[in-house]
Amino acid sequence: MYFEYPPYVPVHVRRAQANKKIAAMKKRGRKVSPVAIEGRIIAKTFWGKSWCENLEGYSDFANRLPRGRTYVRNGSVVDLQIEEGKVTALVSGSELYTTIVRISPLPQKRWKPLVRECAGQIDSLVELLTGNLSQGVMEVLCRAGSGLVPRANEILLDCSCPDGARLCKHLAAVLYGVGARLDARPELVFVLRGVDKMDLLGAATEGGIGNVSKSGKTLDAAALESVFGIELDQAPERSATAAPRKLAKRRGALRLAAPPTAG
Repeated sequence: MYFEYPPYVPVHVRRAQANKKIAAMKKRGRKVSPVAIEGRIIAKTFWGKSWCENLEGYSDFANRLPRGRTYVRNGSVVDLQIEEGKVTALVSGSELYTTIVRISPLPQKRWKPLVRECAGQIDSLVELLTGNLSQGVMEVLCRAGSGLVPRANEILLDCSCPDGARLCKHLAAVLYGVGARLDARPELVFVLRGVDKMDLLGAATEGGIGNVSKSGKTLDAAALESVFGIELDQAPERSATAAPRKLAKRRGALRLAAPPTAG
């Protein structure tokens, strides 16, 4: 079965058409988060570079990645949203295409060894939340094959365009867009893989939110709320004789069997 590609539409025309549709979505209350690349470098931080380098190691993707780089650089990824196990995006092409990238959650039997390997190397909650970790910790977490970056067989791809290839240029642009987004928000890699980054604090979290620094300094909850835009539950006052309570730690409920080890 054959199909004909739609006629070529100049980039500025595609952009104008996409912007019109995006404006209509915003009016309907949809939150839109475009990927904006300044210059030719797509990812500049360790997190973003590790994602993109891992992506470029997939031999099956090699033929389509150059077009994807062009698309993401020229602003064609007009919306990109990352949530647990899924990336959804809108890409401006001959039309406005909808793409979905599904990422298998990281199995606990691969996550727990990473947590153990990083134990004692993270000084504070601020360090963890900002992704400003030591080189050694980041290398462990982003290690190809065993870290948070997914293997090729952990990725399912779907695009509304007529291209029947597993990876079209629109999906390639989205995958690069994830790397660019991790530059600004590295914590999203934990969200995407369905693991709790707080596990990395280990025993340091058991004393509560104010006792998470090896240096002995406490962290002010109000300051954290201001810097990170998060709300922290405040423990009620209790008497000195009250029994201490351990900080509950959320565990991801979504699990898959580990995929076959890459050869």
